[in-house]
Amino acid sequence: MIAVKAFALLVLRRVALLLTLLALVFVAVDLLPGSAASSTLGRDANRAELAAKEHELGLDRALPVQFWHWLSGVLTGDFGQTSRGNSVGALLADKFPQTLLLGGIALLLTVLVSLALGCWWALRPHAFGARLLQPASTIAVAVPEFVCGTLLILVFSLATGLLPAVTITDRSGYPASPDMLILPVLALAIPQIGWNARVVRSALQDVATAPHVESAVLDGLPARTVLLRHMLPFAAPTIVVGFATTVGMMFGGALVVETLFNYPGVGAVLAGSVADRDTATVAAVVALTAIVTMVLLAVADVVRRWAAEGAR
Repeated sequence: MIAVKAFALLVLRRVALLLTLLALVFVAVDLLPGSAASSTLGRDANRAELAAKEHELGLDRALPVQFWHWLSGVLTGDFGQTSRGNSVGALLADKFPQTLLLGGIALLLTVLVSLALGCWWALRPHAFGARLLQPASTIAVAVPEFVCGTLLILVFSLATGLLPAVTITDRSGYPASPDMLILPVLALAIPQIGWNARVVRSALQDVATAPHVESAVLDGLPARTVLLRHMLPFAAPTIVVGFATTVGMMFGGALVVETLFNYPGVGAVLAGSVADRDTATVAAVVALTAIVTMVLLAVADVVRRWAAEGAR
């Protein structure tokens, strides 16, 4: 009963945080110079046309009223209309699968590579490769996605011509060839691999001093058996939380990566919406990203509690 109440309180706190974040989005877009009306009509529009367009978009109402009107629509499944009259929900439904494809491949690559590197790093901390991983992972974490993407373009596109730097879509709206996904995926995954490899290594090092692990080592069990049966299950909660947090960070990085590689996903939609001062679309993208991140963090909390109960 106490656990249920604690979980419900955690959900309420995150919902309150989400509402606060969305309200700040409305304030931030409102503070930007220009308006959705002027972006839609262009510079040649007169005052009467701008006033009519602002009334049509509801921009002549107070900001709290605009926020409540949008939020009440979201609660019924209506994300509103873009400043150009299109359905925000339909726009996200069209573009979100592409972002899921890009982020899903990047997340899978991050999980596999960081688990392999972190486990090897924890088992052989004094090896030459492990000593190289210390500065390499630090550099990977410190380098932003746009810098990583730019370097990848310079090396693999401009210098060698091995991979395309720009994404071209086919009739389905997806990249025309699989090789167009390689550089965007790497630009998203490399910083997260560096961070998660360190998380995996640290989690395994903390578990390595547990009595049951030391007992398994003294019993002469192979290092692989000790790792898989006695270390990873107990380090899993920390590792899972790290991967869940990575999802939110990847969504944030997707904005830059998709813009850099001309990738047709939600990130490109968000960039265009900010340029158009389209508050409804910006808020919808932020809400969608935050909800996905919150769900994954909730799953990570459940896994952590389950593992903690199983360890008792």
